[in-house]
Amino acid sequence: MAAQKMRSYEMTEIVTRGLENCLTEAFTIALDECDGIYLSVDIDVCDPGHAPGTGTPEPGGLSARQLLDSVRRICYELPVVGLEIVEVAPPYDHADITAYLGNRVVLEAVSGIARRRLDAEHGTTWDPARPLLDGRLPE
Repeated sequence: MAAQKMRSYEMTEIVTRGLENCLTEAFTIALDECDGIYLSVDIDVCDPGHAPGTGTPEPGGLSARQLLDSVRRICYELPVVGLEIVEVAPPYDHADITAYLGNRVVLEAVSGIARRRLDAEHGTTWDPARPLLDGRLPE
């Protein structure tokens, strides 16, 4: 990875520095000489308590909420042009928890992209602390 000038983040660093800070840094790196982002979500980034249906469960990973918020932020702030979800293995998940999470990842991605386009059209900025009122954009 170092020879290819790729950057990775271990969970220890993410916990120490904070997920938001690591994402912000990753965005800067990803956008360097780049017109579009292809997002690959490996579902085993989540703790197996949140995504048990994967071939390589890794305890101590992200929560489902952290993954969903991160995907929405990525798709809102970056020019995402494609998305895939990998490592979902339904035979290892007796309750379909992982498949449901994978589905929700897609919904969060599409929501982030749609909101980015809406804000670009209306000159607004999404603020998760200010919800839409009666379906209208905030003033």
